Order: sequence, then C-alpha cells, then structure tokens
Amino acid sequence: MAREQSESCCCLLGWSPKEVLSFPYPCWTQPPPCIKPRAAEQPLSSDLNWALTGLEESSGTMVGLKPSEMPPTTAVKFLGAGMAACFADLLTFPLDTAKVRLQIQGENQASQAARSVQYRGVLGTILTMVRTEGLRSPYSGLVAGLQRQMSFASIRIGLYDSVKQLYTPKGSEHSSFITRILAGCTTGAMAVTCAQPTDVVKVRFQANKHFGPDGSKKYSGTMDAYRTIAREEGLRGLWKGTFPNITRNAIVNCAEMVTYDIIKEKLLDYHLLTDNFPCHFVSAFGAGFCATVVASPVDVVKTRYMNSLPGQYRSPLDCMLKMVAREGASAFYKGFTPSFLRLGIWNVVMFVTYEQLKRALMNVQMLRESPF
Repeated sequence: MAREQSESCCCLLGWSPKEVLSFPYPCWTQPPPCIKPRAAEQPLSSDLNWALTGLEESSGTMVGLKPSEMPPTTAVKFLGAGMAACFADLLTFPLDTAKVRLQIQGENQASQAARSVQYRGVLGTILTMVRTEGLRSPYSGLVAGLQRQMSFASIRIGLYDSVKQLYTPKGSEHSSFITRILAGCTTGAMAVTCAQPTDVVKVRFQANKHFGPDGSKKYSGTMDAYRTIAREEGLRGLWKGTFPNITRNAIVNCAEMVTYDIIKEKLLDYHLLTDNFPCHFVSAFGAGFCATVVASPVDVVKTRYMNSLPGQYRSPLDCMLKMVAREGASAFYKGFTPSFLRLGIWNVVMFVTYEQLKRALMNVQMLRESPF
C-alpha cells in the first residue's frame, strides 16, 4: 500500500517507475541530490524573483536604451550633441524661420508696405511664405543651420559637463548653482565665437535677404554666401552681431542646460522618475520654456542687428533703443509663440535624442574595446 502511494506521488513529480524502485527512501522525505524532477527546469525561487524584481523591465516601461555601465566620454558627448541638435533642427526649422520673419516685421515700414506682406501667427507666417515664395521657403538656410548646430551645439552642450566639472571644487558631490551658470556661460560664449559665421548666413537666408533689389538671388548657395559677405562686408561681416549673440546664447545656454540639469537631478534624487524618457521629456520641456522667457528680448535684438543693412544701426544698443522708440517694449517679445514652440519642441527632441545617442555611442565603444 505504501509503495503504491509512493509510486502515485512520485509519478506526479515526473519520476519514472525505475527511479521509484531504485529510490530507497519514502517519498515524503527529501530526495537525494542526484535525482531531479524532469518537469522543473528552473527552481521556483527564480520565478518568484522574476515576478518581484523583473516585472518593470519585462513590461516594457524602459523606453529606449539602458544607461551604459561606463559614463559617456567627452568625445561621445561632443559628437552626440551635434547629431542630436541637427536632428532637432530638421524637425523645427520652419518654426525658427517663422520666428525670424515675425521678429523683423515692422523694421522697414516703407518696404513692408510696398510689398504688402504681413505675417500673423506661426501657421499664418508659414502659409504666407509658402504661398509667396514656394514650398522650400520655410527651410531656407537649412544647410547653414545644420553647419551651425554641428559646431555650435557640440560645444555648448557637449562640453557643458566637462566645464562644469572643471569649475566644481574637488570633493563636492554636486555642482552649485553658480558653478552651473558659469559653465553655461563659458560653453555658450565658446560656441558663438566658433559658429557665428554660420548663424549670420542662416539668418540672412531665413530673413529672405539673399535676394537682390531686382528680385534675383544674391547668393547662389551657402558657400557663396560666406564668400559674398566676406568680400562685400569684410570678415567683420561674418562675425556681425557677435556680442549680442554671445549675450543671447549665454542666457539661452544657462536657461537650457542649467534648468535641464537641475530638473533632471531633482527628479532622480527624489525618486519621482527614473533616468528614462519621461524624466528627459519633463526636464527638456521645462528647459525650453525658461529659455524662451529669458532669451526672447536678446534674441529679437540679435536677429534685427544681424539682418540689418550696413550702417542701419551703430551698435546692438542703438538697435535696441530704436526698436523700443518705434515699436514699444512689446517688440522684445515679437515672435514669442514660434520661439516657444520651436525651443520647446527643439529641446524635447534634442535632449531625448542626445540621451539615447550617448548610450548608443557608449555601447558601440564598449563593444569595440571588448576583447571578446
């Protein structure tokens, strides 16, 4: 009777009759270590461990690539920032062009009245440009814009962490607010110094200044624009508006990088979000809004001065004073809506792409350095 119960119990466990006959112990005692159930490929403890700790990962909540085991190098950040900025520019360039057109509207009242072209709103500006200048007009100056991002964003964003660490005292776990501002101002000024000619050409194309008085194209292309400006206005023409651009981009870079850095750090420190897409999205959106509010007045003056005719303004300060006298203080926030849409979307796309590119490039680098 006991043997029949043993056989029935052991058969439920998946043991064969031969194993039961050769098994000298009762089935209610612990089986010898050499005999394992055939149906159980993994112990129950590992299944429970998966259920408790691996549910989040297996359910798909991790969006994108996981952080690499090694922190990204300076070269990875430099290259990743330029690539991410170019991708963001491709998606938001029409908004940037609409912002430039709205900012310079009202600058030359006579010519504006003669052409009777008025821009109203973001969508209305883009539609007016398409109707009067063709489908490609919202992307006028895109080549110079991409050249600008590869040289500009790579420095101001890619080198931000390295400069911040340089300013941070040894032994400090976190960088202070002043240190972050100094790092943002430093990388912003460095970026403008290197990329100013590309910004001048981009604004000229976006403002439609590449057409001559008779309606013919003044510049046959981006490279011809560099040569023509240098020949007609000198090398100073390519660096026209450097000071207001340094001021503008120092403010924008501080607002973007410092805000993104602090928001992301606090979200992670207080365990509100993990280092994942939602955290990057919230941080980038906040950075874009703060940058637009702070930098819009300087951005308007910078655009007007860079787009002006030779001798129209004596200095950026003269441009600012004349603009306020003619159009009032509200002129500082002309084009605010496209600026916010552009900077908000641009920051979200750029920072999310930047975080993923850093992880992807580090994974590639680790695979290349792996001996296996």
